[in-house]
Amino acid sequence: MTAGATTRRRVVILGAAGRDFHVFNTVYREDPSREVVAFTATQIPNIAGRAYPAALAGPLYPAGIPIEEETTLPRLLRDRGIDDAVFAYSDVPHGHVMHLASIALAAGADFSLPGPRATMIPSSRPVIAICAVRTGCGKSQVARWIASRLKARGLRVGVLRHPMPYGDLARQAVQRFATRADLDAADCTIEEREEYEPHIAAGGVVHAGVDYAAILRQAEAESDVILWDGGNNDFPFIRPDLLITLVDPLRPGHESAYHPGEAVLRMADVVLVAKANAAPAGAVEQVAAAAHVLNPGATLLRGASRITLEDAAAVRGRRVLVVEDGPTLTHGGMATGAGYAAAQAAGVAEIVDPRRSATPMMARVYAAFPHLGPVLPAMGYDPAQRAALAATIAASDADVVVSGTPADIAVIPGLGKPVVRARYAYEEVEQPALGGVVEDFLARRGL
Repeated sequence: MTAGATTRRRVVILGAAGRDFHVFNTVYREDPSREVVAFTATQIPNIAGRAYPAALAGPLYPAGIPIEEETTLPRLLRDRGIDDAVFAYSDVPHGHVMHLASIALAAGADFSLPGPRATMIPSSRPVIAICAVRTGCGKSQVARWIASRLKARGLRVGVLRHPMPYGDLARQAVQRFATRADLDAADCTIEEREEYEPHIAAGGVVHAGVDYAAILRQAEAESDVILWDGGNNDFPFIRPDLLITLVDPLRPGHESAYHPGEAVLRMADVVLVAKANAAPAGAVEQVAAAAHVLNPGATLLRGASRITLEDAAAVRGRRVLVVEDGPTLTHGGMATGAGYAAAQAAGVAEIVDPRRSATPMMARVYAAFPHLGPVLPAMGYDPAQRAALAATIAASDADVVVSGTPADIAVIPGLGKPVVRARYAYEEVEQPALGGVVEDFLARRGL
């Protein structure tokens, strides 16, 4: 412990291997008046029991910082004499946040949520940020659509992706992905590939990692515009000049029920009602009206998400197992996703329920998320999960797999089934449209 440490306020940061590290880096790392004694972890498996390494934690933390299970919070507060409990993760109901606040307050600690002013990093480049009120609203397809428009104008686009550092944190401090070989070299998880692969396939470069000040400097050196592709329903790590927030008419009411999605909606310059082609008209109008009440100054637009199968004939009349984007189904709360919709539209003979062939590891996922429909979430945070995913598919009586995850699961060994990919892309459906907003923004910035 450093000299004078007994006078420092003792802090625990509640996180999920993402915003928690960013909050530490931007608010606490160089503050000698406060000592972060632990992170807690939830949502992501196999994070607890590790440490935030000294190489990233800085000279005030020569031994690094331990990461504990969030379930140990009452003991941490009591045994470590915690003064401040800091909440730093996303896509949870408002009540979840206040339950944790109650635990902290009952132990005598303060409870806080560091906000945009304290944690957003300014950029020397224009910044467009794509965020949402929930996981699975369609952020990434909108980000890819905007990136394509920017590149068509000859602009160099640096895509900064919300962090997913689930491996060697020191090694992952600053990452740059321009090819699939880069993904392989970094041993990226399925969850990372779901976000990075589509940008790379479109000729983009993705910057991600742990230390976003350094990541931003890397991106600025080779980019004319920074495009923040958000994760979950979090607000950006980089200060945006144009903030676009998506709301989802397939989940009406969620726009004001989850943290920090409601805050991101209230912050937005543009609110985009996504998937307007896939939801009942009444639901589209309901979320549009709710968004206007929460943020009457924002430009309100509607957009579509078009789903296509790369080979519909290969699944028509067949027994199909559907694999979907993992986070959208799990903490995003969706029962099914784009793959299920594509399979139904293609006229499959049967959608095979993966529970019938689930390995014990995958069975635990279904037990933890009972809302799941007859689809298989693409869980792949580590080799054991990837193997369990493959074994569940191989043991099923399906003829073919329809994959609604943006990652190419066909490369996973042991599937034993052909894979047909479902792809989805953003489309304009009305005027004025998002394209006009982007063009106006570029004109104002002289680009």
